Amino acid sequence: MRGLVQELSRRIRAAVRDGLHDVGSRYVQGTAKGGDAEFPVDVLAERAAWDFLKEQDEPVAVYTESEGLRTLGRDPAYVLVIDPIDGTRGAAADLEMACVSIAAAPFGAEPVIGDIRYAMLQEIKSGNWLYADADGNGIESGGFPAAVPGLSSTVDPARMFWSLEFNGHPAELMTDAYGHLIDASANTGGVYVFNSASFSISRIITGQMDAYVDIGNRLLRDRPATEADFRRVGHGSILHLFPYDIAASVYLAERAGVTITDAYGKPLHDTRLLDIGPLNQRSCIAACTPQLHAALIDSIRW
Repeated sequence: MRGLVQELSRRIRAAVRDGLHDVGSRYVQGTAKGGDAEFPVDVLAERAAWDFLKEQDEPVAVYTESEGLRTLGRDPAYVLVIDPIDGTRGAAADLEMACVSIAAAPFGAEPVIGDIRYAMLQEIKSGNWLYADADGNGIESGGFPAAVPGLSSTVDPARMFWSLEFNGHPAELMTDAYGHLIDASANTGGVYVFNSASFSISRIITGQMDAYVDIGNRLLRDRPATEADFRRVGHGSILHLFPYDIAASVYLAERAGVTITDAYGKPLHDTRLLDIGPLNQRSCIAACTPQLHAALIDSIRW
């Protein structure tokens, strides 16, 4: 499974890099099963993943963003949860903030994030990668200029370098909740919108960023009356964190020492891997230190 996960990631990345400029990468082609916009580069990556897995003599269940659950062979032992491109808009614009994300867990009726045994992230533009598995050898990596993990020690929100999410999130609700944190940190720290949970969380692992915040799902759960606003900006759908968005990055982050939970401060382990419904979508707060994580939860205006 280790070899399968790693080679699958490389094959998806190679297909995207080779074909990116041959498709109309910046024009929406359709809609994924969860309701997110699907770009031509998404279709390219999905096809590369499926074609590679069909070539292998390995019974496996496969869950991808666009196609949902499919199986190859009889009685697969594992399910691969794949986001062929987490950060489609970054990939479509040929920017750095896009990753292949793959997690593997034993295949059962309702596998959850806590069941994951293998995880791989690979940056599409650079090829840099992070990998970990249940054998307990820690984080393996390739391509980064410094040792990984390399978490920073930031505890002060005014000095943090952090990323936040706006896709499918009403801007006014978001800035009401953490606009004061943007104001406090934009000059003495840094504020970024990467549109990729995997890239955002992986930057904490590498030490380039201090925190990542996606609070939309908690706001919806706390205030159900906001559903109309979320559906308006999601073009009819709720677009919070799907399991395939964060499955691999949560596994890697925990093994790197990142403090990562939902926006209530609870572990993400019970998130069902094969359920993309609004009740199973998630929020996330990740930080390089427990102190910064606690400060974020305490200071966001819920």
